[in-house]
Amino acid sequence: MTMNGISNSYDHIQIYGRQNSDATDDSAKAPGRKSSPEECQTCKNRKYQDGSDENVSFKTAAHVSPNAAGAAVRAHEGEHVSNAYSKAAQKGGKVVSASVSIHTAVCPECGRTYVSGGTTNTMIRYSDESNPYQQNQKSLDAIRFTGSRIDYVA
Repeated sequence: MTMNGISNSYDHIQIYGRQNSDATDDSAKAPGRKSSPEECQTCKNRKYQDGSDENVSFKTAAHVSPNAAGAAVRAHEGEHVSNAYSKAAQKGGKVVSASVSIHTAVCPECGRTYVSGGTTNTMIRYSDESNPYQQNQKSLDAIRFTGSRIDYVA
């Protein structure tokens, strides 16, 4: 989206595939859970996939272990931030804001907290010289800053 020379981008990675399955051993399960964390089929079958149109990792669904998911999702969202800076540099814009949110959830089968995905929000400002409001702002800035750096002592 472009509005007043500002481009907003919202990219995210999400969980893909089956989330629930039956467990086989009930000996070490926590109260209210279907299985123990060591044998949880839901965690074994969890896959991550990118939902954006950018050229980044996780374009096809891939399994990531629950222990490595946090680092993998943070690195993936970092790719979106890097792409925003590259896009701004190529098109004469400036990255005004870039933020990453990492999402967590609790596995319904074993109760383990895991990284469930991430969201990257970027805002790029492009200078639009054909916009009359932008031209007026430049004229006002020129009037305001003219003579502002004069050394009166000399």
